[in-house]
Amino acid sequence: MLCRMQPADFIRTNTKILAVPLVPEIRLHLAEESLPIWQKTEEELGRMNVPPPYWAFAWAGGQALARYVLDNAIVRGRNVLDLGAGAGLTAIAAMKAGAVRALAADIDALALAAVSLNAEANAVSVATTDADLLASPPGAFDVILVGDLFYERPLAERVLAFIETASSRGAEILVGDPRRSYFPKDRFRQVAEYSVPVTRELEDAEIKRTAVWRLTSELVERPL
Repeated sequence: MLCRMQPADFIRTNTKILAVPLVPEIRLHLAEESLPIWQKTEEELGRMNVPPPYWAFAWAGGQALARYVLDNAIVRGRNVLDLGAGAGLTAIAAMKAGAVRALAADIDALALAAVSLNAEANAVSVATTDADLLASPPGAFDVILVGDLFYERPLAERVLAFIETASSRGAEILVGDPRRSYFPKDRFRQVAEYSVPVTRELEDAEIKRTAVWRLTSELVERPL
């Protein structure tokens, strides 16, 4: 019988522990190319129709958000949700910045395995969940961090509805996003901007201008 590799072993075998370009104090298990690791996911884990390995890369929005979290006293002593966590970069940054708890949420089981390995590599503890949090009302979080989730319209709409509800209940919402196609800029106020090194294979440039945004309750006035 063919022995399939376990997720943690697969990640260790097919990635390298590398410093994140904009956040070098954090090291993650990262892939150097997207297509080979995507193909190996199906072959070595014995799974078909697997989602793209978003967890294997440090995306621009996540890097900017992690940098902002580390440089500003916004999560110390607070309960944090990293929504659509991927590799867990912003959850790890939150714990390094003094959060009392960080929950990394992602529906991809491989992503959560990567989060656990990455948290261990950075000597922090991060809780994980594979529940689709967007399908139910938000829990009691002080801060919700969202990196790079506005790339598809249906997902963007669900994310916006979730974080607006959470904001109405008192949560602070911070988003890292380089103005992707479905990012609703008029609902946010920019609080920081960074030049983020990224891989040209995944983005349209090697340096991506990326902002950190705070959800605002103020409605933007539109001309009649």
